Amino acid sequence: MALLRDRGLTLGRWTGRPGARLERDSGDPDVARMRAAAAAADWPAVRDLLEARPESEDRTGLLWAVGETAGVERWITDVLTAEPESALARTVAGIRYVSWGWEARTAARAKDVSRSQFELFHSRLRQAEEWLYEAAELEPDWTSPWYVLQVTGRGLEVGQVTARRRFEATVRRHPYHLGAHTQRLQQICEKWGGSHEEMHAFARESVFTAPGGTPLGRLVPDAHIEEWLSLDSGPDAAYMRRLEVAQSLRQAADHSYRHPDFVHEGPWLGLLNSFAMAFSLAGDRTGARECFQATQGRVTESPWDYLNASDPVAAYRKHRSAAGR
Repeated sequence: MALLRDRGLTLGRWTGRPGARLERDSGDPDVARMRAAAAAADWPAVRDLLEARPESEDRTGLLWAVGETAGVERWITDVLTAEPESALARTVAGIRYVSWGWEARTAARAKDVSRSQFELFHSRLRQAEEWLYEAAELEPDWTSPWYVLQVTGRGLEVGQVTARRRFEATVRRHPYHLGAHTQRLQQICEKWGGSHEEMHAFARESVFTAPGGTPLGRLVPDAHIEEWLSLDSGPDAAYMRRLEVAQSLRQAADHSYRHPDFVHEGPWLGLLNSFAMAFSLAGDRTGARECFQATQGRVTESPWDYLNASDPVAAYRKHRSAAGR
């Protein structure tokens, strides 16, 4: 088995059963610092944290930390006025307006969202797009504006052709950008006008054309979980128990976290939690146990919130116990 490059943990050898705890920020201390700086309206601190994380290393987590912080919309426009040539400020403003837009829409089903909510949602997304395109012009090599434009595009229903072009623009700049691939997976899933077949084919191609040890391995369990979510109770469990589902999970694991080149940093924790849940639902106790051992009780909200929205940690514990850990 591959060595996980953190604390010398080796997959397949259990050294104890720690308590489970929710890791809101996937173990990245800069995300917590970013939330604090954004809440304090400390633009210099926000800027410094983002500039210290090169585009090539994927700023997605840090950007969402700003975007999800209430009140950023009250001060970021002053920054835009003070720094009219700042692509970073425009990217931050754009992602905050995306998150603020979804706050207006809420997570309710479309039929339960009022016309005024949709109008506010679309208005904020359109403003976000204006800033993001400006950021892309100021910094043509940057990935982040194009990544966020994938998110706005789904909300504004720009259509599959435009959505694909935005994805392609992102990966031309960063071929293995996990956030971009995750957004593309959502864009082509059945509920957004795609199909299960297209979604699974995209996940497999993305994973197996990437170098060994790729974080993109997560796309395969995420795609299976997406199809599982689309099914009624009964058929959903039967789907996950298909032999081909378990086989595809094992193949993706071999090319991802089991590979010698897998690096235990960045999005590693979310990846292993996703595999742990998918293996659990597939009835592969060995695969699930391996992932639970590697996470060491560190739980990410996604995907466990699909099983228990109010207590993802309880869902994790339940399936960890079922896997014999």
